Amino acid sequence: MTVLVLGGTGEARALAAALTADGVPVTSSLAGRVAEPVLPVGDVRVGGFGGADGLAAFLREAGTSAVVDATHPFAATITANAAAACAEVDVPLLRLQRPGWSAQPGDDWRWAASLAEAATMVHGTVFLTTGRQGVGAFAALPGRVLVRSVDPPTEPLPAGATLLLARGPFSVTDEVALMTGHGVDVVVTKDSGGHMTEAKLTAARQLGIPVVLVRRPALPAGVAVVHTVAAAREWVASR
Repeated sequence: MTVLVLGGTGEARALAAALTADGVPVTSSLAGRVAEPVLPVGDVRVGGFGGADGLAAFLREAGTSAVVDATHPFAATITANAAAACAEVDVPLLRLQRPGWSAQPGDDWRWAASLAEAATMVHGTVFLTTGRQGVGAFAALPGRVLVRSVDPPTEPLPAGATLLLARGPFSVTDEVALMTGHGVDVVVTKDSGGHMTEAKLTAARQLGIPVVLVRRPALPAGVAVVHTVAAAREWVASR
């Protein structure tokens, strides 16, 4: 069988490595939105498919046996396209999505349904850690805004923005130093889950800083979901 892994996440890279070790031919697909992505083992393609129809055509031409959507929890467009394309071509689809974060004692979390809503919930010095996409929702903020992303955003930045280009993982010590040094009043992030960027939540808890979290988009109906690489590996084996 041949497996297409829609990737770009640590889980996608781990799954590609595991399937390759199992002798399963894997092609990992990256969106191409990061200038220097961390590449998985095996075959890699970079760039979009041209929507659900383009992905369906790719699956037919490549003779793909199964698809694992291991994209970021907020990559709603490709997740929807994968569901539509696999249904059209009758190819099994699995969603590998890491669990969201869970609040701990001492956390001061406020939930937002969207980036736009999150922008209405903050004031003072804002530490914006939602990635480079969607930064424009915060362009009208009047105060200081620390914007951290792997690559420079293409959307307008707030007038008082300081851009921090960095790739996780980040340590709690460094996050505490950053928030203290910049006088951060509130942190804004997406409920991405995972350990790569969780240190900012621990730092905010230690410093008593509130965190605004943007909820994940809903998944397409009827798509099987697992939360670990091991479970995805077993699903592929069961095909």
